[in-house]
Amino acid sequence: MRTKFIDITFFLYILLFVYAATTKLLDYQKFVIQLGQSPILTQYSTYLAWGIPFLELLIALLLIIPYTRLLAMYAAFSLMVMFTTYIMLASRFSDYVPCSCGGVLEGMSWTHHLIFNVVFVLLGCTALMVHPRMPVKSNAIAR
Repeated sequence: MRTKFIDITFFLYILLFVYAATTKLLDYQKFVIQLGQSPILTQYSTYLAWGIPFLELLIALLLIIPYTRLLAMYAAFSLMVMFTTYIMLASRFSDYVPCSCGGVLEGMSWTHHLIFNVVFVLLGCTALMVHPRMPVKSNAIAR
């Protein structure tokens, strides 16, 4: 049961990140403009417009590879925490912030988007907590 939960969570993160990155890259100009309109991200919009989709695709790829899955899940979880924090700050302290998510996510209200992100953060956190840890190899000789 625990393994199925972890696998489903990893799959959902892969699906989310590939979808989000693809929609951003397919409508790249719109994504750049929306990032530029953000009061928090304006000066970094050019870098973020390439960096975010690249990072999402890289994490999705690393989630597929068994050897890198756990590390990639920590990265995916961290990225979702950052996205969620951005949504909370932007929706609370700014009058107008465009959603630069793309696709279906772009049509959500800030409240729905926040709930969506919190669900993914909770899924990721739970998957990391129940994921079996690999034993640490030690070069020390036990006496």
